[in-house]
Amino acid sequence: MTASFHFSGFVHKADSVMSTIPVDIQERLNEHSQSHLLLFWNKLTDSQRASLLHQIAQVDPGMLGRIWQTSLKDESPLDAQTRIESARSPGQVIRPPQSAGELDQWDQAADLGAGELRAGKVAVITVAGGQGSRLGFEHPKGMFPIGPKSDRTLFQIFAEQILARRRRHRAAIPWLIMTSDATHAETLAFLQQQDFFGLGAETIHLFQQGSFPALDAATGRILMSSRHELALSPDGHGGLVAALKLAGLFDLLSERGIRHLYYHQVDNPTAILCDPALIGFHASHRSQLTTNVVRKVSPTERMGVLVDINGHLEIVEYSELTPEQAARCDSSGDWIFWAGNTAIHVFDQEFLNQLAINSDSLPLHVARKNVPYIDDQGSSIQPDDPKKSNAIKLERFIFDALPIAERTLIVEGDRTREFNPVKNRDGADSPETCREALSRIGRDWLTAAGHPVDKDQPVEISPLQALDQEELIQRLATGAIPLSDL
Repeated sequence: MTASFHFSGFVHKADSVMSTIPVDIQERLNEHSQSHLLLFWNKLTDSQRASLLHQIAQVDPGMLGRIWQTSLKDESPLDAQTRIESARSPGQVIRPPQSAGELDQWDQAADLGAGELRAGKVAVITVAGGQGSRLGFEHPKGMFPIGPKSDRTLFQIFAEQILARRRRHRAAIPWLIMTSDATHAETLAFLQQQDFFGLGAETIHLFQQGSFPALDAATGRILMSSRHELALSPDGHGGLVAALKLAGLFDLLSERGIRHLYYHQVDNPTAILCDPALIGFHASHRSQLTTNVVRKVSPTERMGVLVDINGHLEIVEYSELTPEQAARCDSSGDWIFWAGNTAIHVFDQEFLNQLAINSDSLPLHVARKNVPYIDDQGSSIQPDDPKKSNAIKLERFIFDALPIAERTLIVEGDRTREFNPVKNRDGADSPETCREALSRIGRDWLTAAGHPVDKDQPVEISPLQALDQEELIQRLATGAIPLSDL
């Protein structure tokens, strides 16, 4: 039994009689010192009892206990230091084309990727479980308005890219959107309100990632957020694997002949969805996991980086590196930790399915956080000591699939074109910098088409007007779109 679980699809009858605690649940909780979860049983309604029992039934208290015991033993500093010292720059990287031969290689990859798209072998996965709280936006982040002129939302920009790709390649491209408990209902309602942006409801598949309960850091007890609810948090983007399986989407993808899954996160509107070149390189190398990277702007930039460690491709988080380690160079004088992770991947569908079959393929990570909870008297407690977090949270990371894969590939992308996320309210990676990037890309395309634009003028080109610079040049030249529309 896994501790990551989902509540969509759970139905109980409000008039059911649940005055007695099931013996097996009571015994299991007693065995693992988690009987406090039933402390308020006699004060709950039947509906609340049913909900609480459903949550408890999804939990493996034995596994949680083992994880808590492990959390008491921090990773040996010597082991962590050895891992960092063993890191080397990635060995096999497809760089941006410079020579005529490299340009031809990229063109061939793009042709191959376009063929895979035309054959209906590609689907898009958008990870959209987060809210825009850091942006001062208390809704799913995908609903955040980011268009420089129109305030198009992130979801709309992605939907228009997919629709434009379908039209160009004359192929069905399913869109799979992973939500969370916090974003699922509102995301679905928003897409329904927008009539699914013309994509067709039957081609969009929302599925909900699971959750893990938070544990008291001192005792290992499962925390409760109310008298009938466990304190839950999303199980990380690595929860994608189990969530796809639970939703039956691997079966659907197999039935439709989908081989390649283009994966991206909802906060980067300049990601080139279903990039034919990226898919082509992935297919030609028979890669199980292909990752798009960009060069970091400085050694200490807050990005995870891809490196080779003892023959395996892995990601080292920026928080694991001291400034001195982050700036370490190889024998040629280049940074070792240069390859910034954009969270843009192409997965082989069968590889991801195999990870789902072995539910413990991706390791669990422990994070120490302050988590509100209720105590044994039912009083709400709000921990606020930043130096001593009261709880541990658990999550999985999708990039932990890298060292598991037998065949991986790294493709270096154009940072200014492909990686302009909106993460912070101001400063770097903010709405301001993201909107400016969208305008800059549009101005560059217009300049290439012979219509230079003042550098301060906002420009917004919908993917339905042009997916790339070449298409814009052609459509402006033929009058398919008037310049006044841009």
